[in-house]
Amino acid sequence: MKTLVFDLDGTLYRGTEPIESGVRLVNEAMKKKIPVLFLTNNSMRTPEENVAHMEKMGYHNLLPEKFYNSAMAAAEYVAAHEEGTKAFYIGQNGMKQALLDNGFTITDEKPDFVFVGLDKNADYAAYSKALDMLLNGAKLIGTNKDRILAKPGGFEVGNGSVVALFEYAINQKSPDISKPSPVMMDLFCRHFGLKPEDILLIGDNLETDIALGLNSNVKTLMVESGVHHRQDIERLNIHPDWVIGDLSEVSPEQLTTI
Repeated sequence: MKTLVFDLDGTLYRGTEPIESGVRLVNEAMKKKIPVLFLTNNSMRTPEENVAHMEKMGYHNLLPEKFYNSAMAAAEYVAAHEEGTKAFYIGQNGMKQALLDNGFTITDEKPDFVFVGLDKNADYAAYSKALDMLLNGAKLIGTNKDRILAKPGGFEVGNGSVVALFEYAINQKSPDISKPSPVMMDLFCRHFGLKPEDILLIGDNLETDIALGLNSNVKTLMVESGVHHRQDIERLNIHPDWVIGDLSEVSPEQLTTI
């Protein structure tokens, strides 16, 4: 039986607006004890905050330990592969918790790293403060490179666009850790004790969700509820294993066996 691994933004909700077919599908899967996990590039929320956010939209029986986000991946990756434990961050609670959980000390005094996660309240002054630290030797760590995010009625700037701002300003590249990097899938599988062949990855974004599957030998299902639609497949030359318009077109049982 496949473990169903869902993206969040654009797949199960858009901002604060639930995607009702996602609510029904996930709730049915949880009721039938079909294995469900959540993998998101969004670093803003802690797993506990993800649960609270989704419960307000009608999702039931969710557990924080079933969520894995790009802040967790970035902090785990840097802790394992880099020297230094002092970190400054742009981000919200999800970024802060991931850093503390992985042994980092949060400081604005000569940090070893500047982690850049999405913070919709960050301003020019915050970006300039981070820039100063980067120009004085801190290493840039972007939690994810999503260019845009789906929201009710349209789209908004994604964290990848913010990371690109810093990359341009300091002429330094952030490591690729989150979707679509296979590093993200390796960390996710290790975290949950899974193998790529155990997973069906379900998402709306060809450049992140579906490309992650292709880069990691994971089967993918694209749903046209968020960033991309089937006409984008040939344009981007990123081909999911299956495409559906809406999650109402499938049952949890069907998904575990495809």
